[in-house]
Amino acid sequence: MGLETCGNCLSCLLIPLALWSIVVNILLYFPNGKTSYAASYQLPNHVWYFEGICFSGVMILLLAVILITLESNLFYRCCQSESCNKTYRSFISIVLAVLGIAFSGYSSIVSAVGLFQGPFCNSSTGWDYIFRDTAGGYLTNYSAWSQCTEPANIVEWNIILLSILIALSGLQMIICFLKVAAELKRTLCGTYSVFVQ
Repeated sequence: MGLETCGNCLSCLLIPLALWSIVVNILLYFPNGKTSYAASYQLPNHVWYFEGICFSGVMILLLAVILITLESNLFYRCCQSESCNKTYRSFISIVLAVLGIAFSGYSSIVSAVGLFQGPFCNSSTGWDYIFRDTAGGYLTNYSAWSQCTEPANIVEWNIILLSILIALSGLQMIICFLKVAAELKRTLCGTYSVFVQ
């Protein structure tokens, strides 16, 4: 019963998570608040995939708004039976929540790959991914972080922001999964009939 009643509020939780994803992804373009690195394209490749802006940001935001609209009582009746109408709305909600899992999953994977690859920074050998071959081992090797001389503190900047993006995307996936479970329970377990009467 708790999952069914909570199912209606899950979509609202996606809105702040999507907005935070957009903000965090935008911050990745401006290491230490400087625009010069974005202007000269001295940023990691993963930021150009727009994982936080498009996928766990705008797309999740659109899905959340549509899901909230579907849950409102003002939604247009698609057929004559109230049970039929609710069933179609539930089916659409399930499809949208599965899309939400895919979008946030993409964002989480791209952010994780960026985290393991390491930042694009200037070192004694020039601009490169100097931690690429460490398979994420640089994350605990704090003394190696000083090899990145420019932008200043870029390793910490990337680790913190990409970790936040992974966490936000993970929460979005959990919420969308719970939304699918709630709608399936409503449809299959008799909160309203699946069959048109």
